[in-house]
Amino acid sequence: MRWSWLRLCVLLSILGGWPSFAWPADDAVDGKGQVRLLAVRKIWDAAPHNAFTDLVRFEKELVCVFREGAAHVSPDGAIRVIASPDGEAWTSAARIESKLGDLRDPKVTVAPDGRLHLLAAAALAPGGKASHQTYAWFSKDGRNWGEGKPVGDPDVWIWRIAWREGIAYGLGYGTKEKRVLRLYRSSDGLAFEKVVDDVFPSGEPNESSLVFEKDGTCRCLLRRDDPGGAGQLGTAAPPYTAWAWEDLGARIGGPHLARLEDGRLAAAVRLHEPRARTALCWIEEGPERGKRRLREALALPSGGDTSYPGLVLDGGILWISYYSSHDGKTSVYLAKVKPGE
Repeated sequence: MRWSWLRLCVLLSILGGWPSFAWPADDAVDGKGQVRLLAVRKIWDAAPHNAFTDLVRFEKELVCVFREGAAHVSPDGAIRVIASPDGEAWTSAARIESKLGDLRDPKVTVAPDGRLHLLAAAALAPGGKASHQTYAWFSKDGRNWGEGKPVGDPDVWIWRIAWREGIAYGLGYGTKEKRVLRLYRSSDGLAFEKVVDDVFPSGEPNESSLVFEKDGTCRCLLRRDDPGGAGQLGTAAPPYTAWAWEDLGARIGGPHLARLEDGRLAAAVRLHEPRARTALCWIEEGPERGKRRLREALALPSGGDTSYPGLVLDGGILWISYYSSHDGKTSVYLAKVKPGE
């Protein structure tokens, strides 16, 4: 007898949660049969709290980065780097610590020169002039990392970057009372210059993800934390100084955006209603022509403290790293998803 998704959820709640090994999910598809969850596995839970992931394909490996520490917020936060040739067997590649403070929300990309570029913010010890400073590291192999260098402005957290034609672009949000959303660019991943001082001058914008279309158009998926604030989709043409924004109609967290080969715009985010979960969504044209909306395609096994996905599209398979506490301990997971046609 084939288990329905509801029966599986009920059984797992009785047994105490989702298993930590890989499992097939034949019935885990979206309403149009476009997305199939092939497998999901827990890939790291060594620290008391393992969270805030990102993922990249680097040479012949998948590389996952995340924060580990004593709690969701704690002064001992460090960056763990793990690697796998196949998404199944994972080994620790490096651990990056800082005496300056809690290292948070690492993001990893492959720079134009072929090195890994790691970006994270240090939540600095109380009492100083600044509360946060963004840092960048480089590595040729994922195991050996150079010294972290401060980038951008103090108290403007550059959350994630994307590369286009050898230039890194990223949005930094203010961490103090003034909630700016500043667009930066860099030719080397270290020296960041301001492009626009505030691209979304209202509410409480913060985390973001950028993708570039073939014609150079930039899309931005943006989180907002002001009361009732929904996620936003921003669009700008080069030189990215003028932005238009669309309200996506849903509150989101930990946004990551990707353009699939078939043209669909995919968003991996935390959704809040009716319960917290990490989900893969489509950004599609809504009922009103010309106004796009967020449509949930697949809820990943998740709940409680969860989100911050990483995305890698490889050979028609979408790999999604994320963290979740649905199994009792905040741990890092990897999902293998078939986006479909």
